[in-house]
Amino acid sequence: MNCASTRRQFLAAAAIAGPTSLLPTAARSQNQWPSRPVQMIVGFPAGGTTDIVARLLAERLSSVLGQPVVVDNRSGAGGSIGATLVAQSNPDGYTLQMSTVGTGAINYSLYPSLPFKASDIASVSRICEVTNVIMVNRDLPAKNLQELVALAKQKPGEITYGHSGVGTSLHLCGELLGVEAGIRLTHVPFRGASQMLPELIAGRIDMGIDNVPSSLQQIRDGQVRAIAVTSATRAPGLPDVPTAAEQGFPTVQAMAWWGVQVPKRTPRPIVDKLAQAMDSIAKDPAFQAKMAEQGAQTVSDTPEQFEAFVAAEIEKWRNVIAKANIKVE
Repeated sequence: MNCASTRRQFLAAAAIAGPTSLLPTAARSQNQWPSRPVQMIVGFPAGGTTDIVARLLAERLSSVLGQPVVVDNRSGAGGSIGATLVAQSNPDGYTLQMSTVGTGAINYSLYPSLPFKASDIASVSRICEVTNVIMVNRDLPAKNLQELVALAKQKPGEITYGHSGVGTSLHLCGELLGVEAGIRLTHVPFRGASQMLPELIAGRIDMGIDNVPSSLQQIRDGQVRAIAVTSATRAPGLPDVPTAAEQGFPTVQAMAWWGVQVPKRTPRPIVDKLAQAMDSIAKDPAFQAKMAEQGAQTVSDTPEQFEAFVAAEIEKWRNVIAKANIKVE
């Protein structure tokens, strides 16, 4: 058979099959994505907040995308083990990362020897955020943030604050307060709120910083005194607690956030399809209610918006870590 005849047969078959048969294999695979299960890497153990958010999102994504989205916990090094796996994976849309303020921003400055760079990761969209709350022991003579700062200036280094671990967003929130208010606080790391709160209630530490959900009951019961939240607006669960900005500290803003990131070279059509799926989920009232049960508010970004947000977060926490001279061995 000559070449002209072969070409005519190919074109005839393509016309019958439709225009997609003329597309390169890579383009067809992008259009068909996902055609098999998708893996969502979580850099923290099962049962924690990040794992809970990831599983709620994965369940909804499975429904929207028509393929299972399977959560895979790869914990260690503040989430960096899982993040490394994602950064080095095939950029085909089948490996996602449930990113946090730690894995998506803080760790780049906290762990300078990471085997990947921020430029190796592409952002898709945030899905939710949670504010932090600054609390004090009831006997501490500070009814608000300004009084706390004044007290800390009188006693440099003597005011202690508890948090959930060195290098966490809660630890760095306290360091951010110290840098912006010009005070020196002494941090006391714990394994989580369940270990920190009893010490705060008993007065063995002066103050604590936590995500609102895990301390909400103790605040409502009057066991500790909440003096500020670190969001731009007041927290729905604590409407009577003013923001740090309302009390004269507009730069003391720190949120815990969660979103999806992928390897940098993931094709844009796949990123867009995933972002659109997440947008529909974030705007679903039933999903919003599920997030509210976790004390979180849903967020929806475009990939460009999330990319810009992450870049700003990386720079913000880099400055805090440098000014506070925080080092993790």
